[in-house]
Amino acid sequence: MAPLFGSCDPFYPSSEPCTIGNLVQFAVNVSKLEHVTETLKFAKQHNIRFIVRNTGHDYLGKSTGAGALAIWMHNLKDIEFEDWEDTHYKGKAAKLGAGVQGMEAYQAAHKEGLRVVGGECPSVGLAGGYSQGGGHSALSSKYGLGADQVLEWEVIDGTGRFLVANREQNTDLYWALAGGGGGTYGIVWSMTSKVYPDGIVSGLNLTFSATNISMDTFFKAVELYNTHLPSIVDEGVMSLNFLTNTSFTIGPMTAPDMPLEKLETLFQPIRDGLDKLGIKYKYQSEEFDSSLAQFQAQMPLVEVAIAQYGGWLIPRSLIHENNHGLTESIRSVVGNGGVFTTVAINVSKKVSGDVFNAVLPAWCEAIAHVVLSTAWEWNDSKHTHAAQEKMTNDFVPSLMKLAPNSGAYLNEADFRQPDFKAAFYGTNYKALREVKAKYDPHDIFYGLTAVGSDEWTVSSSGRMCQVVSHDEL
Repeated sequence: MAPLFGSCDPFYPSSEPCTIGNLVQFAVNVSKLEHVTETLKFAKQHNIRFIVRNTGHDYLGKSTGAGALAIWMHNLKDIEFEDWEDTHYKGKAAKLGAGVQGMEAYQAAHKEGLRVVGGECPSVGLAGGYSQGGGHSALSSKYGLGADQVLEWEVIDGTGRFLVANREQNTDLYWALAGGGGGTYGIVWSMTSKVYPDGIVSGLNLTFSATNISMDTFFKAVELYNTHLPSIVDEGVMSLNFLTNTSFTIGPMTAPDMPLEKLETLFQPIRDGLDKLGIKYKYQSEEFDSSLAQFQAQMPLVEVAIAQYGGWLIPRSLIHENNHGLTESIRSVVGNGGVFTTVAINVSKKVSGDVFNAVLPAWCEAIAHVVLSTAWEWNDSKHTHAAQEKMTNDFVPSLMKLAPNSGAYLNEADFRQPDFKAAFYGTNYKALREVKAKYDPHDIFYGLTAVGSDEWTVSSSGRMCQVVSHDEL
């Protein structure tokens, strides 16, 4: 998933040298609860580095580690739909095994006339780091983040206990797992989440090239688009925007339960503005009879293992107060070889409703999650590392300077993010560390930038050592 954290893989030519490197040495293919508990016991007894792996869909390398023993949760594919009722929620729910991926859940829900909040990439495991880290979705402006949907977890903690965590029992663990980051409090066996009645979904795509227009005109169009985002996402719409130094793409804008006519009315000011700028664009819009149909027709293919990443959450106040400053930051990033992607959503408390979770508070104030990326050049390590330096030292800081009190989505960020505790967890960090100490007292769970990870160092061989503080010397 993240090429920096791998070594070779089965797709390399046989003539290339291949070493295990940072990949796990052994993995247990889990199909029974005992597979998890016995592997945990073995790893602890023999002091072996331990990794939780589901799909391997992790930009920050949490799903691998040199010399490690992994438990592979990928084949826990059970899906059950049920009626749920408690003091906080009454409605349909889906119990998903830890290995259920987005498309599997979407297809199963579709057969029941339902829709599931899940990632834009269909291969993401919904109960894994996706929901545990927050989880944005094409449906988020309608229902909230993935973590906002969770009703209950089944989880094996660091002592091997099988626990049920919800708002009535083990509530601290329930809170931490929903948004506080994956792979550090326990091993999720299943997740039960809200699902919703399906219906029409409207969507549109628009793209144009920087060819034959000035760069000033191109970035006036970018500023125009961002200006209108609040009025669009506040109607329950999610919008993906991809920017390079040669192209502008909206693909797609997703509007659940909204007739196409209304979506096009919301979008018309952007089209009018592009016309005034003299920009020629390609445009397509359609109303679909289900969430799955719109996803399959319009959601772009998300390629993996081709880039390195950074990110920051853009508060809506920035659009109102310093939209031009944001445009200048975008111009700097794409002008220096980066790709600037925005996931525009409204996941405020008004949208998410009655929830109790550890999602980074900055999400509530955000108008968009920005994903920054630079290309991974397999045959030019010098260029690749220089691009990573740009990410850490220039690209992400340019956004942090504009919104210093915001934060970053911990699943799609720079693995070298300065002060990751504040950026990824905010005011929740201290409480999250206390939850980890309670349910993982032997610190068997580790992941780069996960809660508690700063208390360890990892050598190139994969061997982990605890950090000794100055007070202990």
